[in-house]
Amino acid sequence: MTTVGIPGGRDVTATLDRPGSDAIVVACPPHPQYGGKRSDTRLNAVSDALAPDVGCLRFDYGAWDEGRGERVDAENALAWAGERADAVGLFGYSFGAAVALCAAAEHDTAADPVALSVLAPPAGVTDYLDATAALDAIDCPVQVVVGERDDTVDWEPVVDRATELGQAVERLPADHHFVGQSGRVGETVGPFLRGHL
Repeated sequence: MTTVGIPGGRDVTATLDRPGSDAIVVACPPHPQYGGKRSDTRLNAVSDALAPDVGCLRFDYGAWDEGRGERVDAENALAWAGERADAVGLFGYSFGAAVALCAAAEHDTAADPVALSVLAPPAGVTDYLDATAALDAIDCPVQVVVGERDDTVDWEPVVDRATELGQAVERLPADHHFVGQSGRVGETVGPFLRGHL
């Protein structure tokens, strides 16, 4: 595990699990104003599921910027990983799922292929983070994982659009926080990302 700074003009610190790996998954944490950090248990579960040969770059967002800066943070982390690995994946949970979807929509997946998995994605957070619309601009394998009892965010439009586009959708018997189910999250997300990197 190594601590790194992500360049790009904002104060973004990350932890890289398993440095030197040929593949890296960038993990976007939940909402920073509600305690979302790179140490989130769901991000750690995915990182653990990627071991031993896929690295995981878990980062903290810079200063709150209503979704704009947080999206840029993810784009910069994705670029950083792409410069250091042969294959790159992207994962996000909750607010981080919307950030990951929007970052992937801006990424040139034809030139630099990516695999993407999102957990409990809200349909829209701000004008800068419209997760549902972002799906239409993504040209890479996508997995959407939701908790069937999640009444915290409006995830149905994301699932509906992902289904229409033929992307993978997984439903787990959980609420938004996946309490006590971090292992199951890792078991669902890890193989999908590993299989596409």
